[in-house]
Amino acid sequence: MDVVDNLNAVRNGELSRRAFTRSLLAAGVGLMTAPLLPRRAMASNPDEATIFTWGGYDIADFYPSYIEKNGVPPNFSIFGGTEEALTKMRGGFVVDAAHPCNAGLKRWKQSGLFQPIDTSRLSNWGDVMPELVNMAENVDDQGTWMAPFDWGGTSITYRTDLFELEGEESWDMLWDQRYGGRLGSLGSGGDAWWCGAIKAGVPFKDIATDDAFERISAVMREQRPLIRLYSDDTTTLEQALASGEMVAAMTWNSSAVALQYDEVPVKFAKPKEGQLTWVCGIMLHKDAPNVDKAYEMIDAMLSPAAGQFMIGEYGYGHSNARAFDEFDDETLVGLGLSKNPADILGAGHFMIPQDQNWESRMNETFEMIKAGF
Repeated sequence: MDVVDNLNAVRNGELSRRAFTRSLLAAGVGLMTAPLLPRRAMASNPDEATIFTWGGYDIADFYPSYIEKNGVPPNFSIFGGTEEALTKMRGGFVVDAAHPCNAGLKRWKQSGLFQPIDTSRLSNWGDVMPELVNMAENVDDQGTWMAPFDWGGTSITYRTDLFELEGEESWDMLWDQRYGGRLGSLGSGGDAWWCGAIKAGVPFKDIATDDAFERISAVMREQRPLIRLYSDDTTTLEQALASGEMVAAMTWNSSAVALQYDEVPVKFAKPKEGQLTWVCGIMLHKDAPNVDKAYEMIDAMLSPAAGQFMIGEYGYGHSNARAFDEFDDETLVGLGLSKNPADILGAGHFMIPQDQNWESRMNETFEMIKAGF
């Protein structure tokens, strides 16, 4: 295996990061400790659409019809969390489209930085699941603000050979004193704080109250000494689990799928209290410089081909119902998915959009806790 050639293939969008990682393992090469793709702030080709997105979505497989038509993938700019992304765009950073999740939808709309999506320009819109489109805050008298793209859960990926389960799977696993210093967590409050709310027994409808902040803060401070690593780079969490440095971590679906592909003995827990569930999607910037190609890009992301890659490689649900046709029920159950999103999203704790004051207070509080205060 030529590692340099394969690395260049990843950078050019010709090879997925997961496929590259598996090729490294097969060749006996150690896992890398940093994201493979550069986090570019400027579009490399000003004539192509630019999407501001999470790491891992910057590969060709999610944009098949765009590449077929234009010969190249869109430009990618990568963020570590949606609050970081929104702050940067408020500061004047302009892209064609961005990739937030439903918990931030209210704040992103209120920012005045986005325009409703003309769904008549999307050839795949008729196959997008209505229950995802009709999430809170998404459709109003101005139109549809977010094209739903991916959906899934946040839970605990744990080493079945190293973590001795006592009773049922539970969020208590990430507060287990036996494994102090060998537990990990996503670093953003956009996941961790909500999971802390589940642990604290705070209903999401009450998450903005002063009482909720006190209860969630208490459990997060209790957990802090046990955490070896907070990170929004899922590759880093996966590597620590693969090596045995950590025995359990808060992750998204994709981490468990990636590790299982690499034959690491892990499981994505179904906590008795319920997992955190979410929908993410694409929003169109009001000043999109390449609006026509932005629509081509969004349409490509909503295609069955993109969805099949999403489901099979990442273990996330996709918004196009036809994408599920290639998977039998047994496979979907193994991935923690269903052809009916309500089966998964309704069984967990679905994130509720909050305003900017709440988001700022939550992030400030969580950052203080992570710093040991």
